[in-house]
Amino acid sequence: MTHGSDCCTAAEDGAESDQQQPLILERVEKEKGKSCRTAALRRLKKHCSCTPKKAKSKILGFFPILKWLPRYKLRDWILGDAMSGLIVGILLVPQSIAYSLLASQDPIYGLYTSFFSSIIYALLGTSRHISVGIFGVLCLLVGQVVDRELALAGYLTESSITSSNNSAILLAGPGNGSVEVGCDRSCYAITVGATVTFTAGVYQVLMGIFQVGFVSVYLSDSLLSGFATGASLTILTSQFKYLLGLKIPRPQGWFTLFKTWYSLLTNLGNTNICDLVTSLVCLLVLIPTKELNDRFKAKLKAPIPFELFVVIIATLASHFGHFNTEYGSSVAGDIPTGFLPPQLPLWSLIPNVAVDAFSIAIVGFAITVSLSEMFAKKHGYTVDANQEMYAIGFCNILPSFFRCFSTSAALTKTLVKESTGCQTQVSGLVSALILLLVLLVIAPLFYSLQKCVLAVIIVVNLRGALRKFTDIPRMWRANRGDTSIWLITMLTSSLVNTELGLLVGVLVSAFCVLGRTQQVQVLELGRAATKEHYEDLSSYRGLQTHPGVAVFRYEAPIYYANQSLFKRSLYKRVGLDPVKEKTRHLKFKKKKSKQQKEVAKDPNMKSEGKNACEDEDVEATATVNLMLDEKSRSLHSIVIDCSAILFLDTAGVNALKEVRKDYGELGVKVVLAQCNTSLLDTLERGGYYPDTKGGDGGENSIVFFTIADAVRYVQSLSAPNGDCDTKC
Repeated sequence: MTHGSDCCTAAEDGAESDQQQPLILERVEKEKGKSCRTAALRRLKKHCSCTPKKAKSKILGFFPILKWLPRYKLRDWILGDAMSGLIVGILLVPQSIAYSLLASQDPIYGLYTSFFSSIIYALLGTSRHISVGIFGVLCLLVGQVVDRELALAGYLTESSITSSNNSAILLAGPGNGSVEVGCDRSCYAITVGATVTFTAGVYQVLMGIFQVGFVSVYLSDSLLSGFATGASLTILTSQFKYLLGLKIPRPQGWFTLFKTWYSLLTNLGNTNICDLVTSLVCLLVLIPTKELNDRFKAKLKAPIPFELFVVIIATLASHFGHFNTEYGSSVAGDIPTGFLPPQLPLWSLIPNVAVDAFSIAIVGFAITVSLSEMFAKKHGYTVDANQEMYAIGFCNILPSFFRCFSTSAALTKTLVKESTGCQTQVSGLVSALILLLVLLVIAPLFYSLQKCVLAVIIVVNLRGALRKFTDIPRMWRANRGDTSIWLITMLTSSLVNTELGLLVGVLVSAFCVLGRTQQVQVLELGRAATKEHYEDLSSYRGLQTHPGVAVFRYEAPIYYANQSLFKRSLYKRVGLDPVKEKTRHLKFKKKKSKQQKEVAKDPNMKSEGKNACEDEDVEATATVNLMLDEKSRSLHSIVIDCSAILFLDTAGVNALKEVRKDYGELGVKVVLAQCNTSLLDTLERGGYYPDTKGGDGGENSIVFFTIADAVRYVQSLSAPNGDCDTKC
């Protein structure tokens, strides 16, 4: 029995001894660095070499339809694709005509845009569910550029054209230099729109070539949502002139929202009663019916196309009631059938629209990728961000030759497409067939369709974006930082300038991330009673501290922008600022030296001065020691837990070196624990670990993989605090 007990005790001692042993790991040797030339040649060879297998892979990757179409499950998928394509195609007809108004284009060009983008994305896109076509925010951006260039080229405003009964007036023919004699206002408007679209598409394809699809991650959901909501307010305001039947130009520059409302209020007396009544009737019909569609979407196999019904009824009423001739109501006008021959963009215009096209390219790509990734995750497949960049880029480049304007994925139509049984992009081809039927046969029948009806369709489709205002309290409770980004982006986009809102949103998001690293404070850690686990003392009860050893954690990277904040926070948490202590002691030594020199000059003051100096010396030393006792007690070692430090730059390494040096001069040893390999490499390159050949380099270069190992090590040294006079 005694022998068994001895064995048990020996086993426990062995286990405890094993537990006390420090964790030792051996680093894997890295491959020797290759020269830039070798790396460049290898990369060039990899991308420029061509084999049959690689060529096939590239072709299939560029045309994803060649991958999934041969595996298409006809019996299982065709019904859902056909139904969703039919419904979306029916919805696209009135929306394409309506959003042409927002882009300052004739209705036929909106139909062209939806038709070509549906086909091209079906060939090149990797998402099975998103619907690519006209998107309100992009139409607004394009329309702003078009109106600006029309004004610069000398074309009359819409109101002036209407009053003079001439839609082909050019005031500054010789002066604009880039406009042909036979090009009227409508022709030049689509030329500008197509040129902006072409330039945006080129940007997107170039970003795909250079593999920069990752830029979408810098546009957060709160940023995009705030931008879309702010743009929706601008869109809503811009449609009021059509709802009221007013002939006022679209204002340019900043603060367009205020300028538009000023124009609306000053021209309120010129309201067209016919347009106003029609707008109110259409709103009273569409808002409740759209709400019914949303409420019963789970029970309905497909949403009821009330928009199309309203367009048909309004067109018939306008035609037989002679609203255009009798009441002066603005109508869609001639919508030709068929397709116009392709034309090149206006090359001389590209420098004027290059900046605008870049913001359009970024917004279009970000919306498309975010929607495609969202639905891919929901349905269990993956999308290629760079291929999406190619797809949306060619959805802009190729249609621009056929007088189309910018496109991207649209959430509303994508939701309809998914809810009606869409399985693949075959549904997009079905939607294109519906649009083709309208383009070839039905389009001229919409001649008498009032523009105010189109404006109502746009306003009603803004409900989703405007509902975001009701979510502000919930967003604020969930995350104040994201809500602040949303509010700033929304307000800038709506009140100041749409494109500026996007830039401000990106900058605010970046500063918020940086700001979070500025607010991090050093935490003091304590050890759990039963395990060697350390957590924040202020967050958990029952944690224990070690006499003479303090453990701290900093939960942020240490770099040039926050390294001084890190040191300040650490000194405050320790309760001992070594820099101030050193400065105070140096002042004391200077004062003491000065007094000794004065005593040496006067022999009579020798004995008296000596006694006074000794008294002051004792007093100063007592003051320093008293302060150290009050702030750090018997502190002799500091352990910094680096597990939450993601990276260091040169300033961060220097900050750690300064902390170690400053506390070392006070007799307090500083060691690092739980550094990741990236941190260890950075510390080694930055000279944090001294050369092992000289002095105590071996001691200072010890790596601790756990806090417990670091604590046991400094406890074994047992360096007492209080040697300030000799160290300083």
